[in-house]
Amino acid sequence: MSPTSELRWHPLLRQWVAVAALRQDRPQLPEDWCPFCPGSGHVPDDYDVHLYPNDFPAFSFDNPPFDPHQEMLGVTGARGACDVVLYSSQHDLLPSAMPVDQWLKVIDLWTRRTTELFAHPDVRYVQVFENTGIAIGVTMPHPHGQIYAFPFVPPLVQTELDAASEHQRDQNACVYCRIVEGELADGRRMVAANNSFVAFLPFFGRFPTELQIYARRHVDALAQLTPNERTDLASLLKLVRQKYDNLYGFPMPLMMLLRQPPAKGAHPYFHFHIDFLPIQRSPAKIKYLASVESGCGTFLNDTRPEEQAVRMRAAEPRT
Repeated sequence: MSPTSELRWHPLLRQWVAVAALRQDRPQLPEDWCPFCPGSGHVPDDYDVHLYPNDFPAFSFDNPPFDPHQEMLGVTGARGACDVVLYSSQHDLLPSAMPVDQWLKVIDLWTRRTTELFAHPDVRYVQVFENTGIAIGVTMPHPHGQIYAFPFVPPLVQTELDAASEHQRDQNACVYCRIVEGELADGRRMVAANNSFVAFLPFFGRFPTELQIYARRHVDALAQLTPNERTDLASLLKLVRQKYDNLYGFPMPLMMLLRQPPAKGAHPYFHFHIDFLPIQRSPAKIKYLASVESGCGTFLNDTRPEEQAVRMRAAEPRT
């Protein structure tokens, strides 16, 4: 493992920065070769879904142990894991074109690996996510997502956890359930729903056409979903991805993040949900995170969720 992968403490923002210079060597959209395709020698010659260890991990269990107690310019081990979740062996298959049963296989893999990582003594948080599109910075077009295991709870996640915990304590109610109830009652930002999940553009969305999927039942993690709920989630994931790709007539560049509780401790206030963060604000314009967003932490959303929800409802899947 390269010694360049380490965690450095940011004393002004009070958060960890992962320094992983080995990631500079990642291949950038190779035209005639893909390590995720059968026959590459890196993956099985025949697979449906596959968990692949990241070749350029920012976090690894081979790294030195993580020590949260640091001086001002502290350095410690980037202990954890970086996995690649291969959605299909088909190189050019869009996530929106994957059948529901393929999405179900992906969900089952997410669940198995999350459960394994939750049990690891060095893991404090597990993030399942997907980056899609060259505009996002994807270096391999093969359909895939990722799973990161952190030795700490990331700062934005901790902010959300604190807000949800405080709401539960002060209001004796789940803030997530109240958000879902409010969106269902209002209706203007709803996009789709089934028996187990709802999808809407949240009132407070920061990204253009930002969307959230929530479990109707107060459940905190993938492992708690019933078989019927997992099937309903697969169905809604496919539908949402189809709508995104139909919105402007091309695959939507976006980030998808599955929100689960920390790996350790009890978090009864938490409610499983999925965030979709697109960066396409119109058919020809990208939303860039510039000074106000990146430097100040205040997002400027160039679209109104109520208007974009109308467009998303109308973006029916093509048959």
